[in-house]
Amino acid sequence: MDTILAAIQAEFADITDARQVTQILVRLMMAALLGAVLGFERESKGKSAGVRTHMLVSMGAALFVLAPSMAGADAQALSRVIQGIVAGIGFLGAGTILKGNGQDTSHVKGLTTAAGLWMTAAIGTAAGMGREATALVSTVLALLVLGSMPLLVEKVEGESEEKRKEEEDRKH
Repeated sequence: MDTILAAIQAEFADITDARQVTQILVRLMMAALLGAVLGFERESKGKSAGVRTHMLVSMGAALFVLAPSMAGADAQALSRVIQGIVAGIGFLGAGTILKGNGQDTSHVKGLTTAAGLWMTAAIGTAAGMGREATALVSTVLALLVLGSMPLLVEKVEGESEEKRKEEEDRKH
């Protein structure tokens, strides 16, 4: 029985002190929180990938870099891990992209959601590497893009439509 208990204790010995516990909690909670912020923005607009999806993507990316770095992985190994995250998220993002069918086959939906998941993975990676300030600034910038660009595009398209109508009126 002592051998079994010793083996179990050894399996859970990857966290050795309060500093490591705090570091793990801060990084994973930061990733979860920032992922939730982006997910809430997408969910509030009725998009398919919402709060839970973004939180899991961000925390997963954070954990993928956090665990090897705490185990002593060097920069080259972490670089390969990050490459894997980027490729993996690409597949996840591809699943959110839908090409229209029927009358308008040129219409594509889900690109912004896919890009948002990609960005969320990058933010989670930054948080997992201990770059919480970079992750926070990136989240704010992503929110600015998601919030302000639709308004700007709408305004520009509205002005273009207005000019087209004015030209049409002048012709008649």
